Amino acid sequence: MKAIVFNQYGTPDVLKLANVPVPTSKDDQVLVKVFAASVNSADYRLLSGPIPRIMGFGLFKPKDKIMGADIAGRIEAVGKNVTRFKPGDEVFGDISTGFGGFAEYVCARESILVKKPANLTFEQAAAVPMAAVTALRGKCISL
Repeated sequence: MKAIVFNQYGTPDVLKLANVPVPTSKDDQVLVKVFAASVNSADYRLLSGPIPRIMGFGLFKPKDKIMGADIAGRIEAVGKNVTRFKPGDEVFGDISTGFGGFAEYVCARESILVKKPANLTFEQAAAVPMAAVTALRGKCISL
């Protein structure tokens, strides 16, 4: 599969299109065919390096080479412990606990995904998770 990868911290210039293996879902995960992903500040912070290095994402180079926190797509396969989804379900979510959304496929725990509303496009759904939570937190703080 194709993915946008980074092998070192830096500017967007270090991002490259590469062929990587399709991930295999664990028992509590689903495999999602990604139809849309959004770019946000978490992706930029992961790319630039200082905070991720401290948080254990890799001291000298990134451990996980595919960024992408917010995704929308269709379930392709489910792990044996997954109960909320089945293949064919359209989902979206913030997968920043593991990233990997800038690829054709990504594995994610079922607990961090929700079904995509039928009235949203994949692009609209992928723009919602992190931005919406940030807006909600800002609203709660200002009250």
